[in-house]
Amino acid sequence: MAKKNKKKVIQSDVNKHQYNMKVVHSGICEACKTKCVRGISYIEKMSQPGAVGYGIPCILTKGKAYK
Repeated sequence: MAKKNKKKVIQSDVNKHQYNMKVVHSGICEACKTKCVRGISYIEKMSQPGAVGYGIPCILTKGKAYK
């Protein structure tokens, strides 16, 4: 009888319990009703003249975890 080949399960490097957070800009942080510490510091940083920002991950907009 021939043996059946079992498929090897490859463990991925992605943590399936990790949440996805949206990257928001200072305008959204200013309009937010519940301001977090990270958002307040980002608003202060971006209020300086000539500041360049790329946004911050917002804990209040976290989505579902990976499956």
